[in-house]
Amino acid sequence: MSRRGVLLAGAAALVAGGALPAATARRKPNIVVLYADDLGYGDLSCYGATALRTPNLDRLAARGTRFENAHSPSATCTPSRYALLTGDYAWRASGTQILPGDAPALIRPGRFTLPTMLKRAGYATGLVGKWHLGLGDGSVDWNGEIAPGPLDIGFDYGFFMPATLDRVPTVLIENRHVVNLDPADPIAVNYHTKIGDEPTGAENPDQLKFGGDPEHSDTIVNGIGRIGWMTGGRAARWHDEELSDVLLAKATAFIEQHRADPFFLYFAVNEPHVPRAPHPRFVGKSGMGPRGDAILQLDWTVGALIATLARLGITDDTLIVFSSDNGPILFDGYADHAVALAGAHRPAGPYRSGKYAIYEGGTRVPMITCWPGQVRAGHVSRAIVDHVDLVASLAALVGQALPRDGAVDSFDMLAPLLGHSDRGRDHVVEDTKLMVTTGATVASDGERILAIRVGDWKLIRGSVAPHEFHGNAIGTSPRDQLYNLAEDPGERDDLAAKLPDRARALAAWLDKIERDGRSRP
Repeated sequence: MSRRGVLLAGAAALVAGGALPAATARRKPNIVVLYADDLGYGDLSCYGATALRTPNLDRLAARGTRFENAHSPSATCTPSRYALLTGDYAWRASGTQILPGDAPALIRPGRFTLPTMLKRAGYATGLVGKWHLGLGDGSVDWNGEIAPGPLDIGFDYGFFMPATLDRVPTVLIENRHVVNLDPADPIAVNYHTKIGDEPTGAENPDQLKFGGDPEHSDTIVNGIGRIGWMTGGRAARWHDEELSDVLLAKATAFIEQHRADPFFLYFAVNEPHVPRAPHPRFVGKSGMGPRGDAILQLDWTVGALIATLARLGITDDTLIVFSSDNGPILFDGYADHAVALAGAHRPAGPYRSGKYAIYEGGTRVPMITCWPGQVRAGHVSRAIVDHVDLVASLAALVGQALPRDGAVDSFDMLAPLLGHSDRGRDHVVEDTKLMVTTGATVASDGERILAIRVGDWKLIRGSVAPHEFHGNAIGTSPRDQLYNLAEDPGERDDLAAKLPDRARALAAWLDKIERDGRSRP
């Protein structure tokens, strides 16, 4: 066992007994949060997938704890990332829908966040990968200093995409500036009307690697139509097939630079979000088309990062938390044959629907924790946990107190995260927003839909008539719905009419959580 592991061995015993581990730990573990994008509960072989194999994530699960009741805070990306970093449910704040690439910063400077808390605890803090939480105060100047952003909410270093793979601008930002930007070729971005004379998917379909729906048919970059229009920045634009390797190299460099310090790395990878354009070494390897190949690329990336920790001799000093921002989606705007090639594969496992949905498939996600000698190895946990709990749980690990007005929905789930207890949350709130298309763009700025899960019982609050988006049933209904997830994981048998008292009790609980403005005592 490493020296840091010896010092923390007593901490693990205290956690098992319910005490605060920071009282014993003199050295703090490195923390790596690996956040996948649109990965479903059933997409990994350690979660039952048989159509493809994910050996590196399987090994991570075998060496750590795998969760069967882990939830992302929302069924879409921006709100889940907001909740993970702040400890607050995103539905409490305005503007927390899926953001365009030119949106202002959602998390304002001075806000209590996961990276600010860890920075106060002596951590070097880094972000690599997808951001998608807005930048600047309004209109972003892509050609100058970009602020506020990640560096203003606790990150010491950032190498990141402004939004998503399918949204402009398709450039990378290091700290406060676009990487490789030629001042003679300035960037302009617009999400309302076409700018410049660059080819678009709508006007030049012959230039596309694969087709897209109207929302994904704006400026063509690297043979792929995007959401939104951009001009300039040609030397700065990423190459989709190489992007995962670029991000991995930056994550590796951050770890190498801070190997002697406790570090926190938020590594937000892109797979298997659209557009799926994996590196050629993965193309055709899954037999399931680009989506399956992207999952293999994700698994390889995780393996490469773990190998870096081993090479540096810090595996035993590092807590890894792996999960996904929301459930899966097959067709999400591009004609990459994901639906046809899925075959018998069930990306959400036994759960209904996926991304965008208030059904379990929208937020029930794979989650694995690993820290040799500290996290229980080979354990499968039934504890109900949520990514919003990472702030409070990691604060407990490193001995930091939470402010009364910060992380208001984050519960200390450290013992379950270490695999020392299967007693998790008594409830979890699930969230989504209806998607609205305008013909030029797409955004989740429709009605907010909430659900509450208490043990095996789940109530979906009544809202609007049933909707679908990109083939996924959203789960809406004008009336409250009640499901017993133990007997009906697919949420097909609505029991609200048969058990009105239980439905009313859960509805009242959800109302109180919303009304109180917090759920943490």
